[in-house]
Amino acid sequence: MAKETGRKMIAQNKKARHDYHIEDTYEAGLVLTGTEVKSLRQGRASLVDGFGEIDRGEAWLLQVHIPQYDNGTWTNHETRRRRKMLLNKHEIEKIEHRTQSKGLTIIPLSLYFKDGRAKVEIALARGKKAYDKRHAIAERQASRDAEREVGRRLKGI
Repeated sequence: MAKETGRKMIAQNKKARHDYHIEDTYEAGLVLTGTEVKSLRQGRASLVDGFGEIDRGEAWLLQVHIPQYDNGTWTNHETRRRRKMLLNKHEIEKIEHRTQSKGLTIIPLSLYFKDGRAKVEIALARGKKAYDKRHAIAERQASRDAEREVGRRLKGI
């Protein structure tokens, strides 16, 4: 069997960039069971409620939904179990320090296969207030209107 190369996207947390100010991002490996990997290869996962934590020097990913594998037997996994993230000790210490001192949280941004191995992109983020979200939406709308007006002028309308 040929070895996989490249990056195959499984799931993205699109709402995370709307709800949080992203401070820093990291790529972490995941410790998964066989049926979890098979379910991910079918492209099934949800990062919506997921978050991370550091517990006794280990990084964990919680509340990420990976549905049970359809053809699995009694060896199937729990859908929302704790999954260990594989990071360097230095990265774990840095993340732990920043989450405790600066009040940041760990959220998953995307889940993908990179060269055949399951990876998760996590971010240290600070929650946005409601007025920040409204301000970002207003900026996006203003830039769209400006681009639309430039396009109209170029067409001569």
